[in-house]
Amino acid sequence: MQARTVTTADDLERCLALRRKVFIDEQGVPAALELDGEDDACTHVIVLGDGDGDGDGDGDVVGTARVRHKDDVTAKVQRVAVAASARRLGVGRALMDAVEGIARGWGKREVFLSSQVSAIPFYERLGYTASGPVYDDAGIPHRDMRKAL
Repeated sequence: MQARTVTTADDLERCLALRRKVFIDEQGVPAALELDGEDDACTHVIVLGDGDGDGDGDGDVVGTARVRHKDDVTAKVQRVAVAASARRLGVGRALMDAVEGIARGWGKREVFLSSQVSAIPFYERLGYTASGPVYDDAGIPHRDMRKAL
């Protein structure tokens, strides 16, 4: 399972399609909130499934995330999405390893994200710590999480 940086408009559109499916269709997030106009300011990562079973990751997009500069020491991870058919297969971990690597490459010392409450245990297993109260984001309970790099 390997995540890679998005380098083409086609790959970005494929990532956006997965985000629409996961956040808008499955979770009911309003399109105006999900497609926030900030994608150009972010670095995106993509994970492809293995369409033909030969292990080369040439299938459909099964995961995506984006990361952006927050301040001099912190990067913000956003829009982590995994296709329903690929959940619990290591896609989320591959995405997070990739965005953390990007943040390290930028010289960041910390990553920050806003986690859906249901995903907090996943992020805790990766070394993230929840902070602050639970709050509503797009009708879904969230909590902030951080991890030192």
